[in-house]
Amino acid sequence: MRLKPRKDESSQDNIFWVTMTDLMTALVLVFIVLFFYTYMTSYYEKIQSKLEQKKASQALEETLKQQNISANIDETTGVVKISDLELFEINSYELSEKGKKYLDKFAPAYLNSIFSNNYLNKNLEKIIIQGHTDSQTFKGRYSEDEQYMKNMELSLKRAYTVANYMTNTPYNKANGNRLRKMIIVEGASFSTPVIINGKEDYAKSRRVELKVVMKNSSVQ
Repeated sequence: MRLKPRKDESSQDNIFWVTMTDLMTALVLVFIVLFFYTYMTSYYEKIQSKLEQKKASQALEETLKQQNISANIDETTGVVKISDLELFEINSYELSEKGKKYLDKFAPAYLNSIFSNNYLNKNLEKIIIQGHTDSQTFKGRYSEDEQYMKNMELSLKRAYTVANYMTNTPYNKANGNRLRKMIIVEGASFSTPVIINGKEDYAKSRRVELKVVMKNSSVQ
C-alpha cells in the first residue's frame, strides 16, 4: 500500500511568514512616503511663508522711507524695532509729543501695509508689541532682582502705551475688530540686549519691537 506524501508543514509556515514580511515592508514604505510628503509640504510652506514675509517687509520699509519714518526692519523676520528716543522721555512710559507725532505717522503706515498684503491678511494670527530696556536703567538703586522687575514693569507699560495709541490712530478701521483680537503686549526687561562688538549697546537695547506671527508657525 502506497502512502500519500505528507505536506511539509514547515513550508507552509515559511510561506506565511514571507507573506507577512512583504506586507510589513509595504506598510513601512507607505509610512516613509507619507512622512516624506508631509515633511516636504511643511518645508515648502515654511519657505513660501518666509518669502512672502520678506516681500511684505521690503514693501513696508519702502513705505516708511517714503514717509520719512525712522524704524529698523528685519527683512527676514519682519520684526520692526523702534528706538525709545523716538517715543518716550528717559525712564518714562508716557509718550512724548515727539512720540505721538511719530505713531500718528507710523501706525497707519504699518497697519495698512499689513492688512493690504493678501498673504499677511489671510495668514496673520497675531501682532506682538514688545518693550525692551537696557541693563543700566535703575542700576544701583535696587537689588539685581528688583532692578530686573522694575525694568520689566517699564518695558511692559511702554509696549501697552504703544499698542493703545496705535489702535486709536487713523487706519483702515474695517480691520479694527481683527486688530483688537490680534494684538499681544509683552515686556522683556533687559533679557535680550543688543550686543555690538561684544558689548551691550544701551541706546539700541531700549526699544519697542513689533512682530507678526503667522498661523501654524512659531513666533518670528
